[in-house]
This record gives sequence, C-alpha cells and structure tokens, in this order.
Amino acid sequence: MSDSMPTTPEAVRTRAATADARRRRKARPQTRRWRRGLLMAAYIVFVLLPIYWLLNLSFQTNNEILGELTLWPQNFTLDNYANIFGDANWYMGYVNSIAYVLMNMAISMVVALPAAYAFSRYKFIGDKHLFFWLLTNMMAPPAVFLLPYFQLYYTVGLFDTHVAVALAHCLFNIPLAVWILEGFMSGVPKEIDETAFIDGYSFPRFFVRIFLPMIRSGIGVTLFFLFMFSWVELLLARTLTSTQAQPIASVMTRTSTASGIDWGTLSAAGVLTIVPGILVVYFVRNHIAKGFALGRT
Repeated sequence: MSDSMPTTPEAVRTRAATADARRRRKARPQTRRWRRGLLMAAYIVFVLLPIYWLLNLSFQTNNEILGELTLWPQNFTLDNYANIFGDANWYMGYVNSIAYVLMNMAISMVVALPAAYAFSRYKFIGDKHLFFWLLTNMMAPPAVFLLPYFQLYYTVGLFDTHVAVALAHCLFNIPLAVWILEGFMSGVPKEIDETAFIDGYSFPRFFVRIFLPMIRSGIGVTLFFLFMFSWVELLLARTLTSTQAQPIASVMTRTSTASGIDWGTLSAAGVLTIVPGILVVYFVRNHIAKGFALGRT
C-alpha cells in the first residue's frame, strides 16, 4: 500500500503554511547578511574617511586646501613631505618620539614582567590593595603629575631628555602592563612552574625559556598598548622637553606662523605619524588577536 498526501482543505492549508515558513526562514539569513554587510561598509567608510582626507590634504598645496573642496588632489605635489624630510626640526621630532617610546617600552616590560608574575603566583599581605593602588595610577590624569615631574627633572638635570619622558610615561604604562600580563600569567597552570623546578631549572632560566614563550601573546598585546599610549601622549612629552628631545606631537602644534598655518605640511606630518602605529599593529596582529580572546583586554 503506497503512502499518499492528505487532500483535505485543512491539510493543504497546513502544507502551504509550512512551505511559506520554510521560504521565509531561508530568505531571512540572506537579508541579515545584507544588513550586516551594509553596516560593516558604513563603519569602514566612517573610520577610514578621516585617514583618507588627511592623506588627500598631504598631497595638496595650501592654496588648493584653502580653496574649493576636492575629493582628490588636483595639483599633486610631494613638497609637503620634502619639507619634513628636509627640515631637521621635523624629522628629529620623529626620531625623538621613537627614542623615548622604545625606552619606555623596555623599562616598563623589565619592571612589569616580574611584578605581574609575583601577583599571579604568590599571595602576600596587602597584595590586592597594592594591585588596586597600581590601577589607580592609570585613573589619574597626566596633568596631576605635571608640576612635580617638571620640578624634579629640572633639578636633577633630566629636563629636555628622552629619559625624562620615558620615565614619566612609566607611571601610567607600568600599571597597565602589570594588569594585562597578570591576566595572562594567571591562565598558566602553576604545575608548569613546579615541574620545571623539579627538572632542575633555575628561576631565571625557567622564566626566560619556558614561561615567557607561553605568554608571548600577552607580551605582544602589552607592547601594543604601551606603544600607543607613549606615542600619542602630548602633555607630559611637550612639557618635559624643549629643543633637544622635542617629540613630533609637540612639533606639530607649532606650525602656525605669521603667514598662517601650513596645512599641507601639517597633514603630511600627520600621515607619517600614523605609519609607526600601522607597522606595530602589522607585526603583532596575531598576538593581539589571541590576546583579546585570552587576556584581560
């Protein structure tokens, strides 16, 4: 006996409703994908438009910038970049910024790695209070420490040096580094430490050869945030320097002259300021992706 579909009006209406619901379910994901695509495209345009406009201005003359609005350079020129690389005040600003940023990253990591290990592995009196106190330093605005730093560095002869800015940034970067690294280190089982010590590893050898490779994603994320804070920070860097260690952010604020603001050169300087950040993100992109998934960030 062969199976047959019911042909009553109620059965036909039920089958039609089921088929219609199935078609709607198939069409719904397609609509959602279109909406997500449009939202993503709008977000990308919103984020990249200022960068494109800055790049566009960097290839224009001041007369064109102050004239009619254009979506791309009408008179393409590289004079703005030539002004930067031909003027020591401009390109030394980049050198100074890179110098104190690298110094700050090195000092912060040397201090933060053992401190974060101690917080993640040992319990001692006041450990939570000390950890909270470190985080409160991140909450204070840099202007609070501006005058003490200025008087201290001017007295000891560190004013207008790369070391002055690097040490000043440590007040904010070391707590940040400890906070991020402690989250990654707490995720490593303590049994690994004990097994290594049983196998005869000394602590320095274990820490460098075994433990640090296990948290390399956390180190990459930490270096990324240290670089970003120190690279874009302006208040301390501008106040604690004068001529010898003046950062690029400070140089860019002094482009106003009697003839007006050199918008083209300022735009070119802005483009070159973005380049180091892009390079840092490119080299640590894999670690950042893992770090956002595993650590405190």
